[in-house]
Amino acid sequence: MKPIPFRILCLLWWCLWAAAPALAQPAGAESASGDHVRVRWLAPTAFAAGQQQWVGFYFEVDPGWHVYWRNPGDSGAAPRFQVSPEGARTGAIHWPFPTRLPVAHLTNLGYAGNVAYLLPVTPTHNASAVSLTVDLEWLVCKVDCIPGFGRMILERPVAQQSQWPAGDRKLLQQYQQRIPGPAAASPWQVVSLQVVDADRLQLTLFSAASHPDPPEVFPLDAELIGAATPQRRGSARRWQFELPRVPGASVPASTGLVLSDGQRAWRLDSVAISPVAATPASASSPATPTQPLWLLLLAALAGGLILNLMPCVFPVLSIKLMSVLQHTPEQRRREALGYSAGVLATFAALGALLLVLRAGGSALGWGFQLQSPPVILALIALFWLMALAFSGVFEFGHRLMTWAGSHGGGAFATGMLAVFVATPCTGPFMGVALGAAAVLPGAAAMTLFLGLGLGLAAPYALLCLSPALLRRLPRPGPWMETLRQLLAFPLYATVIWLLWVLGRLLGDTGWLWGSSLMLGLVFVLWLGARLPRWRGTTTVTLAGALLLTGLVSLPPPAATAGSSASAGPWQAYDPDLIRAARARGQGVFVDYTAAWCITCQVNKQLVLDTEPVLQLFQDHNVLLVRADWTRHDPAITQSLARLGRNSVPVYAWYPAGAASATLLPQILQPSTIRKLFTPPTQGASATEATP
Repeated sequence: MKPIPFRILCLLWWCLWAAAPALAQPAGAESASGDHVRVRWLAPTAFAAGQQQWVGFYFEVDPGWHVYWRNPGDSGAAPRFQVSPEGARTGAIHWPFPTRLPVAHLTNLGYAGNVAYLLPVTPTHNASAVSLTVDLEWLVCKVDCIPGFGRMILERPVAQQSQWPAGDRKLLQQYQQRIPGPAAASPWQVVSLQVVDADRLQLTLFSAASHPDPPEVFPLDAELIGAATPQRRGSARRWQFELPRVPGASVPASTGLVLSDGQRAWRLDSVAISPVAATPASASSPATPTQPLWLLLLAALAGGLILNLMPCVFPVLSIKLMSVLQHTPEQRRREALGYSAGVLATFAALGALLLVLRAGGSALGWGFQLQSPPVILALIALFWLMALAFSGVFEFGHRLMTWAGSHGGGAFATGMLAVFVATPCTGPFMGVALGAAAVLPGAAAMTLFLGLGLGLAAPYALLCLSPALLRRLPRPGPWMETLRQLLAFPLYATVIWLLWVLGRLLGDTGWLWGSSLMLGLVFVLWLGARLPRWRGTTTVTLAGALLLTGLVSLPPPAATAGSSASAGPWQAYDPDLIRAARARGQGVFVDYTAAWCITCQVNKQLVLDTEPVLQLFQDHNVLLVRADWTRHDPAITQSLARLGRNSVPVYAWYPAGAASATLLPQILQPSTIRKLFTPPTQGASATEATP
């Protein structure tokens, strides 16, 4: 007998496959069955007119057998549904999230047991009935696999309200909850998906809230990512997955993923793929200054000059100028030299400390001294005593004043104090210079630090050395006592500000520690005035012991203070949160701020926290991040370094889809923010950086 040609066998097989749905069950059946599988409708007894409703293809599978997800994994095949509606419109099939099914050395993606695949159905206008005909094809597997075919027909009337048989609606809702939701609702956001090598891709996820377990990750594209369980590492908020790459697979620009916590799931349709994973060095390399050194030096001088007008510096200089009016020319020269030496020496010491720490791999920012509660408490005591003295509560000793005036020690100490309280109050020109100093070679960086010192010391030194300028000042007289008392009030204001900063560092008890110290110092002064034996050295010793006790007994900084807190629409700083927002094409505005930064607080009150500006950000779907640097935070310090800065305020704007940050001026106006959304954007030059 002559064998049947292969082409004829293929044709017979195709005819058998096409006829299988009709042969599998009688026409008009509402169910289908095959080996180890029974399929029926989950559908209402009547559809609601004009409303989208869900129906399900409910697969009842024998124990130990399974059917497949849309991406079946390493083997198998997803079921197929060919739907022909009448009197209704239908959408795409919706697939509940799967589980991983190990079969020998392979991993399948599917359902071990019963499952319902869902179909949205909407009756057409004026339809009196809905008819759905579906041709099914499936594969059911244990170790061996058996294909199945079937045809089901559903005919239902259209009524005012949908009606369901007992139990079916609840069963359908159970599987409806397992349908992946939109990416925007996911608690995890994609930070990056990067090609590691020919065998792996690395997925990084971030969550704003803590989760004890990582999500399951299922690939939608079986041609790119394998179905095997990925290796995972991370913590409750950040996880990395090593996804197996299909050998020889080309890498598209994006791919789709489904994330699941075991109860719910979310579908990410277009996750961008980076061709090469970034190295740690490239991700953290600081920006290199492009301005010439002489221009940076001018900026440093201008910044130092502006520091003289800061609220924390101006009262100190005003006090010293009062005494200069009564000095001889020789004493004024010593005052100028002593004050300038104090300023320059302190700037040099702070700069040297920052450079030494930089060389050792540590990172401190400008103004770091006011990130320390003991330093702030000591400054509270100092300014409190100075304010009380100028209010006439007590007088400094005449011997001390005579020695300071004749030897220049008081001027040197004043210069040191001016630097210590001035450095956190960065002026508009200081940001670029200080940022450059953080990355320049040591000699160039120290030149900029000394330039800041020259700018701060210059006004006072010129007044002391120039008889012409001094002649323009009023002559000594009774007005000086009135001025001295008046200048006490800026010092009181400085104390209030420092108490607030201490509260930000220590929490609600911070102001209590500072106020208690102030009360104790006043009590010691009162005793010294009432009891002759308490005068002089005894009073100073007791006040010093009181201050030392306060410094030693300070509680540790509060865990919720500083950068860990968020308020209103502003989110606490987290680089993963920023990267996730930028990855999904959302604009990001980062406010680098600190409680001890006067300019920062002014910009908040007058611009950033005003209703019109907040509404503008909301209208353009901008993620608002407040990087609070009140306490030392290495992540914020490193982020500032990558932006070419080491002081605050800094305002970084990442437009939607942009690869770089635009740095805004340090003095903000509402128009500055409005221009961000008025093309072309007007602002400072862009700096390529990672937050």
